[in-house]
Amino acid sequence: MIPFASWARSGPSHDEAPEPMNSITASRRPTECAGANTPDARRVAGRLPDGTWSPAFLAAHWAPVLVLATVAVLLAALAGDQWLADRLYAGQGHGWSLRQAFVTERLLHIGGRDLSTLAWLAVLAAWLVARTKVSLSAWRTPLAMLLVSTLLATAVVAWIKSWSNMDCPWDLTRYGGGREFVGLLSLRPIGMPRAGCFPAGHASSGYAWTALYFFFLSTRPRWRWLGLSAGLLLGLLFGGAQQLRGAHFLSSDVWTAAICWSCALGGYLFFNGRSRVSFAAAAHAPGGHDDDSLRLSPSASRRPAGAA
Repeated sequence: MIPFASWARSGPSHDEAPEPMNSITASRRPTECAGANTPDARRVAGRLPDGTWSPAFLAAHWAPVLVLATVAVLLAALAGDQWLADRLYAGQGHGWSLRQAFVTERLLHIGGRDLSTLAWLAVLAAWLVARTKVSLSAWRTPLAMLLVSTLLATAVVAWIKSWSNMDCPWDLTRYGGGREFVGLLSLRPIGMPRAGCFPAGHASSGYAWTALYFFFLSTRPRWRWLGLSAGLLLGLLFGGAQQLRGAHFLSSDVWTAAICWSCALGGYLFFNGRSRVSFAAAAHAPGGHDDDSLRLSPSASRRPAGAA
């Protein structure tokens, strides 16, 4: 069985003899993702001249996980979750009146979930198209990375929810429910119903798209901040709506953001590992090309000799 990462990068077989170069075959050459072939782009993408990952890049991109985890721990330890939930609850007349409101439930909860699903299916369709066209081969790995990273993020959050056993604010006596608060690391009383409100599942439908940062880092580096902003905005909207409904505490959303960013960064490092090695090998090969002529796309190493 071919690993998904390798299959995602692969295209039509090039075992056959190379075609003579002409105007037709030239038009079928794999297109380079714009902006991915300059020394500056390679630096932004986290690679050193020898093809290894830059320690500064790794430190800068893992740092948000540490910051978010610290914030989440402090929110729980210093009762910041309850402080915010108290005010949201009181602001709605000491009841979760927005729990079934059109904007928070229908538009941002149900509609947001469906929008995220449709977006993922659109990326899947784009990847399938790229798989069938040699001219789009440079987009296969970035699209596969985006597919896997977003799916992994939501799957990890759902998996943790299945065993974390944390109550939603609306379940607690403090907010009109029937259960006492039990901390994440505390033993749950025998006979107390199970719960599944940690981390924030719906917020993951938004924060998972922070993977767009790495998608654009691989394809259009100048757009990476736009991709990150889109993922953060969706996560804040979806998470904020659930907090207004009484479904989650703030720290649950912060943990979700940390998990989603970790999956996005992990996906970027995993899917670009092979091209990183290929880049290093090409740079040190006898008679190798100048750095500015190297392709970072794995498809470059499989391009027919006549299409060079």
